[in-house]
Amino acid sequence: MDDSFDAAAMIERFRERAAGVKRRNLPPVAGDERKHFLDQAQLDFQDFAMIGDAAATLSDGILQLTIDLRPADSR
Repeated sequence: MDDSFDAAAMIERFRERAAGVKRRNLPPVAGDERKHFLDQAQLDFQDFAMIGDAAATLSDGILQLTIDLRPADSR
């Protein structure tokens, strides 16, 4: 893997993407299209936020992301 890869920077980009989903404007849609857009935004936020909360390690060219999905009070 390229020595210039920065796992912390990648995670920060995912945090920015999660925040971007929250700022996303709702297009002028109604009915089923609106529900689909909102459902997709929720999934996008969830995925980006989980990776944004990950701890990354890079060892021998293998990127490992550790994501603790336990409730905060159980960690």
